[in-house]
Amino acid sequence: MNKSELIDAIAKSADISKAAAGNALDATVDTVKKALKKGDMVTLVGFGTFYVGKRAARNGRNPRTGATIKIKAAKVPKFRSGKGLKDAIN
Repeated sequence: MNKSELIDAIAKSADISKAAAGNALDATVDTVKKALKKGDMVTLVGFGTFYVGKRAARNGRNPRTGATIKIKAAKVPKFRSGKGLKDAIN
C-alpha cells in the first residue's frame, strides 16, 4: 500500500474527503517527525511506539574499491509494534 492508497482508505473509513484525509495523514507524519527530532517517544496504544535509537560508529567497506571507511554514529527512527497490532496480524 502506498501513500495515495492509504489516503483513499482513510477517506473511505472515516467518511471524509480525500483532501482532508491527506491533510490529516501529512499532519500526523509531520508531528511524529517533530517529536522524534526532539527525542520524544510517540506511543499509539494498541498500535505501537515510535522512538529514536542510536547506532554506534563502525568501520565499513566501500563495495566498489574494497577500501575501509569510517561510518559515523547516527540516530535512527525505530518502531516497536504493540500487542493490538501483533494480535491483528496473527
